[in-house]
Amino acid sequence: METFLEFLREVLKGVVREISAYFFRKSILDLEHKKTTPRRRKHRGGSQHK
Repeated sequence: METFLEFLREVLKGVVREISAYFFRKSILDLEHKKTTPRRRKHRGGSQHK
């Protein structure tokens, strides 16, 4: 029983480590790749009725 709990603890540690690494990559590293100027909307061609 004790070895099973140790195994479960190690698995949970690995899962928590992977989740925290994923969120770290998502939040910190994505900030560096964001564009500084907002995009303009594309002009739609053709006639537009209001």
